[in-house]
Amino acid sequence: MGEKKIYKAILGVMADVGHIGKDRFNDQQKYKFRGIDQIYNALQPAMIKNGVFAVPIVEKEDRTERTNHNGTVIFYSRLHVTYRFYADDESFVEASVIGEAMDTGDKATNKAMSVAYKYACFQVFCIPTEEMKDPDADTYEDIKGQPDQQPDYDPSNDLIDGMKKKTLLSVMEKKGVGEKMLLDRYKIRSLDDMKLIDWMKAMKALEKTPDKPVDLGI
Repeated sequence: MGEKKIYKAILGVMADVGHIGKDRFNDQQKYKFRGIDQIYNALQPAMIKNGVFAVPIVEKEDRTERTNHNGTVIFYSRLHVTYRFYADDESFVEASVIGEAMDTGDKATNKAMSVAYKYACFQVFCIPTEEMKDPDADTYEDIKGQPDQQPDYDPSNDLIDGMKKKTLLSVMEKKGVGEKMLLDRYKIRSLDDMKLIDWMKAMKALEKTPDKPVDLGI
């Protein structure tokens, strides 16, 4: 059975997309953010070039109503979405994410879908980010019954999941790179301890490494 195309295709998208800067600004809360349209504009050409497309599967939706300090009703939507990223040989990888959004009209679920897709792409294609304050630039204050705010975090410090570990091992084997070399370089005891930011650096370094010679048994 040949190598699944999706792994190489995702690496190709990562290489083509590069950095997506934060050029949007939320005047109310005073922070910069990346909009969903920026993600689409950056990823769409790279995904077409490398033969990748994504299919969303909504696993669960929670929808509630809240009010702010002015008495305005706010609709709050929380979605658990699984995205399947396919290559043209029908191979795929999955990414499950949570999307949350609020709206005074009928757009809460639509916004939650946009947020879910954006952060799925951040994770799968390792697009660097500095903060997680962006529910598509909309914020609401003094909402009754709102859960406690979670501290901001940098997802690049998260540990890699099983899919990324498998992808890394597959590329290492193809390039003839030993596991000990990576463990020593990133000062970790096993690949299970590897952070996303280090995984991204390792994959880019491996991409530039020539494939190991094929043993013809002669």
